Amino acid sequence: MTQLYESRFERSLDAMTRELLARGAGTAAELWVFEPEPRRRLIERRLAATGVAARVRSAFKPLLHVFLEEVDREGLGEVEIAYPVHHSAAPNRFLLECYPLAGLLDGVASSFRASKGEDLYYELRLHYLDGRVDEMRVFAPNRLYVDHAGEEVLAPTGWLRLVSPGAAPEEHRVETEFERIFAETLRIAAAREWGDVEPFFDRLLVEVGLPADDTPLGFGEEVVSFREALHEDLYFSLLELFQKKTGRELGDRGIRPGMIVPDVRMSAEPSLSISIGEGAIDLPESPGLVPLAESRAPLSEASVHEELARIEGRAFEARSREGRVVKAVYRSGTDAAVMISGGQHANETTGVVGALRAARELARRPGAHFSVSPLENPDGYALHHALRAANPAHMHHAARYTAFGNDLEYHLDDALYERELREKARELTGALFHINLHGYPSHEWTRPLTGYVPRGFASWMLPHGFYLVMRHHPGWGERAARLVELVTWRLAAVPGLRAFTESQLQLYETHTGAKGFELVNGFPCDFTEDERTSIPLRLITEYPDETIGGEAFLRGHSAQMEAVLAAYEAFQVIMADEASKGSAS
Repeated sequence: MTQLYESRFERSLDAMTRELLARGAGTAAELWVFEPEPRRRLIERRLAATGVAARVRSAFKPLLHVFLEEVDREGLGEVEIAYPVHHSAAPNRFLLECYPLAGLLDGVASSFRASKGEDLYYELRLHYLDGRVDEMRVFAPNRLYVDHAGEEVLAPTGWLRLVSPGAAPEEHRVETEFERIFAETLRIAAAREWGDVEPFFDRLLVEVGLPADDTPLGFGEEVVSFREALHEDLYFSLLELFQKKTGRELGDRGIRPGMIVPDVRMSAEPSLSISIGEGAIDLPESPGLVPLAESRAPLSEASVHEELARIEGRAFEARSREGRVVKAVYRSGTDAAVMISGGQHANETTGVVGALRAARELARRPGAHFSVSPLENPDGYALHHALRAANPAHMHHAARYTAFGNDLEYHLDDALYERELREKARELTGALFHINLHGYPSHEWTRPLTGYVPRGFASWMLPHGFYLVMRHHPGWGERAARLVELVTWRLAAVPGLRAFTESQLQLYETHTGAKGFELVNGFPCDFTEDERTSIPLRLITEYPDETIGGEAFLRGHSAQMEAVLAAYEAFQVIMADEASKGSAS
């Protein structure tokens, strides 16, 4: 282990409190920080005891927190909201930032419109059932700066406003410890000489202590988590920093810096430690096997291998960068061959179980012809299990890619590592159709310190139900459309799945201001002509599974299983029809 940096940070709220106490009794102030409500209320009480009147608000998602903490929602009948618009942010940025407000205002008519000008205030009109109408202005403190990638961004920030009767407020930005930890991490990484040979390290470990508990919102899987938000921004910002250093475009999935690991944990005081680690991630102890159809949490790697061994067929394998075995099974039959895979992005876990369940079902059928590789990225999967130990409800996108730090599908090195498994599966099966099971966040995904909206992933930042991506070669569009029609028709019959999707889509559309999806039998679908791989038909499932557990996890992998079975059967119908037409002609 090579230590690069270690430091503790003062909480900005403590520093602002000292400043207010020094001004003495009679002082009035408003403060905005990245702290959960209990700590903010505690400081208010302490200041009030000395004669200082202060209101401490959240700099993160300020409108949502005002509704949670200040607005009288009893007897509320209608809400009109005008949200800010700024030239350096997406037009819907501040509409997104108040998510999932429309869902929390269940039974209350709510409308959203863009404000004119660039005043960073939300304007509210609250209509009550007794005829009362209240108006409010809610400040959204932000700063405009050029980030590590050379992009101009508008980002939430700390703020202090002193209020004096008869005078204009005295106010200024306050750099919070939340922001300082982020900035210091990027500074250290940018200043270091990493050399020219990728990967630059086995693991870049960024250990952060943050005194901030998560706050569940009581709506779906939604939660306010400063720790999770910081993990996401640290991970993707560091990835972008290495993309820029190596002359790549932002978002290039072929970058191979090594494994970037932000580990943001609850602590008594803010702290940051940056180090370079060597070797593989240690695997956690394997729990006992649970019947697949009853799984309510991600399986261990050992359990995946045990379940895969129960499927009769020809076993084949590859090796990961960290030396783990990547396993698959090929079952020869008379049907048209199909490749089935899961776990490409290792924090998307329902597809792992869904692939195994579907393969087990298919193996019972005469003539079934398929390969199944349920866990393509075991190095990322090991990291995901390690990170979940402290934060089981976080998305952990640091575990998304391989130990190289790249997306295995974009790994172009002569030594294929995990990707070799797909090449072997294609050679064994001769398949023309690949079903690739994926997932995406089950609750809001943000990058607050780089403009709030995840760069390059804006359409994935809010859950919008079970989503299908159909990629096909030129000339295969008609088959692709028919296949999706047949698959979604069957998915619509799965109890509760279509209603679940429609509910999430409705809230998604409210807080993005646009639809943007083609619906097939009630499910959002995307069709793309793409020749990047040799397989002409590729169906990618996207279930909102990152962070879910319990019954929600069970419903997720059941939906993935149903999608595989529906897609397999639809492909047989399509190929049989084409064979029939060919013989008739």
